[in-house]
Amino acid sequence: QEQLVESGGGLVQAGDSLSLSCVFSGRTFRTYTVGWFRQDLGKEREFVAAIRWNSRHTWYSDSVKGRFTISRGNAENTVYLQMNSLKPEDTAVYYCAAGSRIIVSTIGRPASYDYWGQGTQVTVSS
Repeated sequence: QEQLVESGGGLVQAGDSLSLSCVFSGRTFRTYTVGWFRQDLGKEREFVAAIRWNSRHTWYSDSVKGRFTISRGNAENTVYLQMNSLKPEDTAVYYCAAGSRIIVSTIGRPASYDYWGQGTQVTVSS
């Protein structure tokens, strides 16, 4: 069964770094756009970053631009999110998502994505 699996979350201090991984089990990302979203308690799911696998084009939310980097893995079913200079406001459950027919104007919308992982908790203490 095809599924996305995230890993790499944890508890860190402000200023630290974490690297999240997203693995697409049963498929490759070759024709997909892969996004990272996050959701904190009581808040809506928020777009973080996305990458178009074939073109390697990337997009970032203003809140993480310059601190987070989304990238392709060497394996065609892996995407990473490198998070540097973490802040307490980055605390959330981070979700990986993949969609095959996403236009640029909708890349930040959760409804544009077909597959979702179960999420991984990132907690940043001050």
